[in-house]
Amino acid sequence: MLERCFGVRRVRQIQRAARHGTVTFLCLFMTVVVLRGTIGAGKFGTPEQDFNDIRERFYSHNRRVEPRRVLEEVETTTTTDANNYATFDISKILKDEEGGDEWKKDPNAPYSLGPKISDWDAQRGEWLKQNPNFPNFLGPTKPRVLLVTGSSPKPCENPVGDHYLLKSIKNKIDYCRLHGIEIFYNMALLDAEMAGFWAKLPLIRKLLLSHPEVEFLWWMDSDAMFTDMAFEVPWERYKNHNFVMHGWNEMVYDDHNWIGLNTGSFLLRNCQWSLDLLDAWAPMGPKGKIRDEAGKVLTKFLKGRPVFEADDQSAMVYILATGRETWGEKVYLENHYYLHGYWGILVDRYEEMIENYHPGLGDHRWPLVTHFVGCKPCGKFGDYPVERCLKQMDRAYNFGDNQVLQMYGFTHRSLASRRVKRVRNESSTPLQVKDELGLLHPAFKAVKLPSSY
Repeated sequence: MLERCFGVRRVRQIQRAARHGTVTFLCLFMTVVVLRGTIGAGKFGTPEQDFNDIRERFYSHNRRVEPRRVLEEVETTTTTDANNYATFDISKILKDEEGGDEWKKDPNAPYSLGPKISDWDAQRGEWLKQNPNFPNFLGPTKPRVLLVTGSSPKPCENPVGDHYLLKSIKNKIDYCRLHGIEIFYNMALLDAEMAGFWAKLPLIRKLLLSHPEVEFLWWMDSDAMFTDMAFEVPWERYKNHNFVMHGWNEMVYDDHNWIGLNTGSFLLRNCQWSLDLLDAWAPMGPKGKIRDEAGKVLTKFLKGRPVFEADDQSAMVYILATGRETWGEKVYLENHYYLHGYWGILVDRYEEMIENYHPGLGDHRWPLVTHFVGCKPCGKFGDYPVERCLKQMDRAYNFGDNQVLQMYGFTHRSLASRRVKRVRNESSTPLQVKDELGLLHPAFKAVKLPSSY
């Protein structure tokens, strides 16, 4: 009947559409069933409530995901910061242990560096006799020398200070290697009472007693550098002396001038006399009231000294000026070469020295030591402009380093440059090449073997 009304072709199209519609409806129905089973039908099971419930679930999902993403970003940032030395708070690992020293000194007893020793020369002489393989002299006039220097156990208070400490110790290692000198670098405060200027005294005494094989101990401040690598100390000159400092007799004994000598670089013989001197030197050193009161005495007695707590240099001038009969005979105030050279009068003349003189002189023409007194490269504040101090410390380091590099055919491009340049061609017979200053195998470093075994 339908075929007569609509035609065969039209009826078949209607039937096909009906079948497709049925399939579509079934698919839609199954989708709704699945969604309702997975998400839920809402409070009343109505389509409107279903829609509201679905929307709420999507919003809740987004709210849960966002904090996780933020947390992941924070965790990533935190991990990156933990690997960053520039942002790390160094104080986290520089905390001192509580409780202080286990050993306490009697607060009512006068300060001393240690038990009184009165027969050190005899003890040391016996030890040297029993240990012939550790002689205190390496040659007829060449004593065994220990150079001692050091710095604070904590990092410097400014970002570049430790870099300049590294340059300074590298400079000292070079000189000691060339001259057959042993070196000891200290970073421990052995006695909290003797902090600051005075920290060297307990250390020096400990090293003298622990190393009887050492004939001379050479103390050198961390802000001093060797600028004449070829100069050999005239040890024979001090055969009758125990204490050698840069200074002038008139300024110390006559004028009582507080800068009549310098204790930033000195030589001290290992003997009973030196232990006695240390015992006389130390009592002004304990920090606090003792050091403050001693500073007032020193300022009143010494010419030109400002008002501040007692320091080791002023104390030594005071000891010598008031006790010349006791100590003066064994003290040598050296001014023929620069065991200590004040940087302010030297650094601007380096180019002139290079033009007119040569290493090995040790004096004003080519100073053995350039000492940057007052620059305080490891502290927050110095007595001079920071830029001038650091620039001149670089120049002094390079001035000395050139004498080392020349042994291997190099030199710095300039005293202000970290870069180096070649100054000698390579050779197929390297053992025949002689360095200009003769520092590769100097005579003063030669070891004389016994003639028979």
